[in-house]
Amino acid sequence: MASHPEEGASSLASQICNHIASIFSKPTKPYPPTLDLLVTELTATAAGNGTVFLYGVGREGLMLKALCMRLAHVGLSTHFVLDMTTPPITAGDLLIASAGPGGFSTVDAICSVARSYGGRVLLLTAQPETGSCVKHANVVAYVAAQTMADDKDEGEVKSRPLLPMGSVYEGTLFVLFEMVVYKLGESLGETPEAIRSRHTNLE
Repeated sequence: MASHPEEGASSLASQICNHIASIFSKPTKPYPPTLDLLVTELTATAAGNGTVFLYGVGREGLMLKALCMRLAHVGLSTHFVLDMTTPPITAGDLLIASAGPGGFSTVDAICSVARSYGGRVLLLTAQPETGSCVKHANVVAYVAAQTMADDKDEGEVKSRPLLPMGSVYEGTLFVLFEMVVYKLGESLGETPEAIRSRHTNLE
């Protein structure tokens, strides 16, 4: 998806939004639908009074931090890994980790540690068949978006992309997580007023 300098903000925004929306129409089989999978796993963790841990690196990590905040607003016990107040993970807890290109050394290590202490690991990735993190996951959420693992083709000359490197994957995570929070709030019977009441007042 190439951009053109004469295009206005509305046109560029439409292209970006349409591109990200198209990711959700791609098939995920043999993996379960990603939105349903996340809502099911989070609902089950909440029902068992478990804690949700989240981890990712770079811009993927920023998307997961945003999800961590919203999960707290929905009423879940949730922590971003490596924060100073993060408690230990135990059986009944869920780690949601992201490795869009398939693997990162830190994500691999944290998923492995979580499994060793009895935690359940849900891995978000665009490379479910080849990624190094998959072996540590109990369940895989396939996000069929471009990452830095496949943002260029050998020998092919491309015009300047509107969404470079991992931007498609990262933007897809943001939209996916907004849908997850909406569906989860519905599943848990959380009203907009209850969700808003949990927003910090230390601002």
